[in-house]
Amino acid sequence: MADLNINFAGVKSPNPFWLASAPPTNMGSMVERAFDAGWGGAVWKTLGEPIVNVSSRLAGLDQGALRMIGLNNIELITDRPLEVNLKEVAECKKKYPNNAVIISLMVESKKEAWQEIVKRSQDTGADGFELNFGCPHGMSERGMGAAMGQVPEYTCMVTEWVKEVSDLPVIVKLTPNVTHIVPPGKAAQKGGADAVSLINTINSIMGVDVETMIPYPNVNGMAAHGGYCGTAVKPIALNMVSELARDAEFNIPISGIGGINTWRDAVEFMLLGAGNVQVCTAVMHYGYRIVEDMIDGLNAYLDEKGFASVNDIIGKSVNRVTDWGNLDLNYDVKAHVNEEHCIRCNLCYVACEDGAHQSFEFVESNGHRYPRVIEAECVGCNLCALVCPSPGAITMERRDDGLSPQTWKQKTQQST
Repeated sequence: MADLNINFAGVKSPNPFWLASAPPTNMGSMVERAFDAGWGGAVWKTLGEPIVNVSSRLAGLDQGALRMIGLNNIELITDRPLEVNLKEVAECKKKYPNNAVIISLMVESKKEAWQEIVKRSQDTGADGFELNFGCPHGMSERGMGAAMGQVPEYTCMVTEWVKEVSDLPVIVKLTPNVTHIVPPGKAAQKGGADAVSLINTINSIMGVDVETMIPYPNVNGMAAHGGYCGTAVKPIALNMVSELARDAEFNIPISGIGGINTWRDAVEFMLLGAGNVQVCTAVMHYGYRIVEDMIDGLNAYLDEKGFASVNDIIGKSVNRVTDWGNLDLNYDVKAHVNEEHCIRCNLCYVACEDGAHQSFEFVESNGHRYPRVIEAECVGCNLCALVCPSPGAITMERRDDGLSPQTWKQKTQQST
């Protein structure tokens, strides 16, 4: 089988699957059970001045029978004493020397506070630190978390403070609650970060109980915005990871986080530039043992593709992402209905008629009425294929006959 061992920013682990800093890494006994299940590393639930959490603190987004495709939380950092956490970190690392143990930190924006907690934490034997500049709720109102990560100068400054007093690898966890992820990423790099991790959770209100008119989660009749994570945030996370990975001036490793449930999700992150992945919501939903399928699936994928090591796929798709202006305007595909797979639900017709380009008509065939594409009207948008519930019933077929590629930028230059 392929080699799954990684060296991420100087931190070694037996596979690229790490637990993200969150409830599943709240205490030593939990992290140890996770390592027994097969996880390669864990980022400890964020340490700092212990806080008092509220109840309730989670809300989920369901889609039909699918539960919790999105998760909103208003939970804060650890509510356990620092001394207890550090003792458990040391014990855990001693028992599992080959697994990566990273300490997540968040304290007030004072040099003394950051350097003191770093000094107290680094003698535990932990492999590195993750600086939590991403938490969008509760802590940000106190000048921490996303309040730091949204200001590149602060990100750089605090990273420098930490690097002044520690030689351990430092990962900066970035907030997605910004208009452009590259400036804070570069700021972390400028401050001496050895890597970045992203994304942290997204500002959100999950919904409102229309009967009581109280938003979720209900805390004695009131609610607050929280952090959104889970399956639904994966496209946002993939975009931000790829934006950093394809920036010519950004050259430190990336740890990918956001909506990772399966080995396929992990591979997508790694293809777009992530050196490892961190998982939280899927574990909260299904438990630690999901890593078994992740490991088996990744091994099978690498073997099938002929890769000797997981490191060989990192960044393989980065050059496939470009700006819109570089896309080929001459590339032309049309939808095609395959009658042998069509169940005649007519969703394609409805979607195209009311939401796209009115490119369908009906024809009689073999005694049945089937939708058929009017190719002269079809723009190849994919909507019909996306709504079709029958695999293989609609395919997108190329029709440009190999015309030479022409981009919007080229076309604009020719016209001027």
